[in-house]
Amino acid sequence: MTMLFDGALPSVPVSLPTRVERFIAENRFDHPTLVLDTDAVVERFHALKSGLGQTHIHYAVKANPAREIIARLVAEGSNFDAASRGEIELCLSQGARPEQISFGNTVKRASDIAFAHSAGIRLFAADAAEELEKIAEHAPGAMVYLRLLVDNPQADWPLSRKFGSDRDMAIELCALAKELGLQPVGLSFHVGSQTRRASMWTGVLDYVAGVWADAKAAGHDLTLINIGGGFPAFYGEPVEAPAAYAAEVRRMVEARFPGARIMAEPGRGLVAECGAIACEVMLVSRKSGDDLHRWVYLDIGKFSGLAETIDEAIRYQFATPHDGEATGPCILAGPSCDSADVLYEKRPVALPISLRSGDRIVIRNTGAYTSSYSSVGFNGFPPLDVIVL
Repeated sequence: MTMLFDGALPSVPVSLPTRVERFIAENRFDHPTLVLDTDAVVERFHALKSGLGQTHIHYAVKANPAREIIARLVAEGSNFDAASRGEIELCLSQGARPEQISFGNTVKRASDIAFAHSAGIRLFAADAAEELEKIAEHAPGAMVYLRLLVDNPQADWPLSRKFGSDRDMAIELCALAKELGLQPVGLSFHVGSQTRRASMWTGVLDYVAGVWADAKAAGHDLTLINIGGGFPAFYGEPVEAPAAYAAEVRRMVEARFPGARIMAEPGRGLVAECGAIACEVMLVSRKSGDDLHRWVYLDIGKFSGLAETIDEAIRYQFATPHDGEATGPCILAGPSCDSADVLYEKRPVALPISLRSGDRIVIRNTGAYTSSYSSVGFNGFPPLDVIVL
């Protein structure tokens, strides 16, 4: 199920049945299982591509590294944003060419930089002097783009502080890259994960455009703007249709960076809605006789695929066998013996009153950042199974 709007919010959501949910309904699973539909990935890829025009799409492999997804995207002509040597090897193994892969993590092991360079990769991210020094030593002459530190409180999950540098440092890093024999070709940023409306990009784009102009005035011939990710998926609140969203972002970027080569790194927005998780209720309980909230424990939690429920930033949607019946507020938790394994408590989830242990639950739009976050047997619970249709 998804909910889309083109410009204005619809009064009635558009519900689209998925092949994944039909497969889940027709099968039984021994463990929590993520079911993926690569056809849905390809469909979303082309929707984003139609809106982004000549923008070079680099799929953020970390969102879902399933080999079948990588292979389908290679066949469709996608490029790839890799965060590690393992992701580079994965993309190459599925037929991606080195020139289709950028090494987008700003924190890289020196030996991995050397490996990437030896494999033919020439485009690297950096946000610090020491990182540029590593790249210059192990990938001499490489092209680099400098990541900016930006803040966007409108994103559901702002991504600030850990990556990027401020304006002055970014311009200094451009100069240092030249001194080290590298090619500083552009700037990058991330507007924030799950930025639900294209209009929410405005402030960040204005800031980055200012840095871009300052860098050019300082004599740096920048030609590449990497707009990162932020393309949204549906988690209960309406989002713009992918093609329309992408087209508006492209329009805003082209207006501020005329003639620049544009890169985009969609991850969540490309694969989230291609998957759903089949899981089971393990227990429904209350803590006291006058407790207003039920506790619903699932056989999947933060350590087995639902890490993005941290701070309740990503609000997954649930389907149960009792949908349509009376509901009440629930605190949702995972199965492990760890008190941090609580999914939603600040904002309880409305679930049917008749829900009982053993009931099947479908967690919708979980194609992104679930299997890749799943632990290997924490508390003896098996990691998330994956089935690709």
